Amino acid sequence: MTATADEAISAPTPPFAARAAAVGGSPVREILAVTARPEVINFAGGLPAPELFDAVGVAAAFQAVLTTTPGTALQYSTTEGEPALRAAIAARTTARGLPTDADDVLVTTGSQQALSLLATALVEPGDTVLVESPCYLAALQAFAFAGARLVPVPCDAAGIDPAALDELVAAHRPKLLYTVPTFQNPTGRTLPAGRRAEIAAVAARRGLWIIEDDPYGELRFEGERVPWIATYPGAQDRTVLLGSFSKVMAPGLRLGWLRGPAALLRACAVAKQAADLHTPTVNQLAAARYLADNDLDAHVARVAGEYRLRRDAMLSGLADALPHGSSWLRPEGGMFVWATLPEGYDTAALLPEVVRHDVAYVPGAPFYAGAPDVATLRMCFVTQSVEEIGEGLRRLGGALVG
Repeated sequence: MTATADEAISAPTPPFAARAAAVGGSPVREILAVTARPEVINFAGGLPAPELFDAVGVAAAFQAVLTTTPGTALQYSTTEGEPALRAAIAARTTARGLPTDADDVLVTTGSQQALSLLATALVEPGDTVLVESPCYLAALQAFAFAGARLVPVPCDAAGIDPAALDELVAAHRPKLLYTVPTFQNPTGRTLPAGRRAEIAAVAARRGLWIIEDDPYGELRFEGERVPWIATYPGAQDRTVLLGSFSKVMAPGLRLGWLRGPAALLRACAVAKQAADLHTPTVNQLAAARYLADNDLDAHVARVAGEYRLRRDAMLSGLADALPHGSSWLRPEGGMFVWATLPEGYDTAALLPEVVRHDVAYVPGAPFYAGAPDVATLRMCFVTQSVEEIGEGLRRLGGALVG
């Protein structure tokens, strides 16, 4: 029997994959869309300050590669990344205490892609993945899309509790632990060296992959740098270190990388071939040229100096902006302050009123893989000037305190 035109038109399309319905969108992105009005002072994003970008240096790097090697810059490249950029990343990693060769590095389209590749390469549907509590939101999304069962690890103001981690690994036999140990997103906390060593020991003893995400580590304002978990005994052969130029050069370049064992690197390269073939060649070559022609460390030091002033401005105004009895963490670097309002407050329910005062934050609940603390919130202090931060906190106080 032949179907009529009307019957053909009325036939439903097949449904989306279950994961597309099960994993929600980013509340941060949704808040940014709602608060796009120019009059809103927006503490909700995680955006570096655009006025501090070295636009002149980056433009010169692009001009140089497009002038001297246009055929290469505009051509396809290898999946693993441009050799010059891989070598530069390896050299910077080695200088910071983790001996690394260019072959140990895979360039990714932002470190967010590195998370997706690792989820593809490591996680089967139903596998357990351990995450911090609270945790970087986009990591929760990446692992959830892979079908992982997310189990939060108890944390305090210093980060992961190694004893609790050991118990969870024994009980759940997870595939991996994901952590942002330095200036964590969303809390800003930094895991002490002793706990890093203990986590490395747990991973070695129990059999566990560690994904160590470090997008903020170079943005230190005070205190001593803490070595990567990957440098501790027992962790070298099971830790994947993620890095990014987004917070120190420019996020629009979408340049990240992962450093890990050869076999896992190969699996991620195969996954990347299926995703985007390779990260844009011209961006990679421009970044390599920028690193060759400029002192990135000096640039980062200037940026961190300004960010410190902005952090201090936010910290100094929180007591007046938040209800009495609130608490917050004091980050030694990075981009975020994490605050907890008194019991009975719900920061998601309060947000519409806050936005009506032309200011915004991110409610803390979406950052939890388990039961959330609805009284928490995250504020980014780097995007606005010191003066704008003061005004934003005044508006916030008008909404929350009256």
